[in-house]
Amino acid sequence: MKSLKTVVRDVAAQLVVSRDYSLPMCMRLCYEPADPYVVRAVFFVHGDEPVEWVLGRDLLSEGLKASAGDGDVRVCPAVGPGDEAMYITLGSSAGTALLEVPVQVIKSFLENTETLVPRGTESGRIDWDTELASLLSQD
Repeated sequence: MKSLKTVVRDVAAQLVVSRDYSLPMCMRLCYEPADPYVVRAVFFVHGDEPVEWVLGRDLLSEGLKASAGDGDVRVCPAVGPGDEAMYITLGSSAGTALLEVPVQVIKSFLENTETLVPRGTESGRIDWDTELASLLSQD
């Protein structure tokens, strides 16, 4: 099942450098129903090539309420009453980045993805024959 609809949202984020200093950056979230379990996050830092990470849609959703994830990607809400941010931590062999993003934008983005593909129905959107053929063709 293919769909031409894609959910795309540009997000004004902050790259947290220290407790007192952060750099503004743009993050573009993309969700395609043909790849229903993931959200592609493209990060644009002034002067550098964009960097893309693949995030689990469920991970982002869980991270709105509590700490979620382990390994290279972790997500958690800001702590305290009235906090309107959430944090995404990305780690690689090159280092770790801590991003602060507005929680309402992430909530709205996820609601839009769930309008296209409700949670729990993702597997019905995958062309399993094509996926199996792709796996079997790899050496």
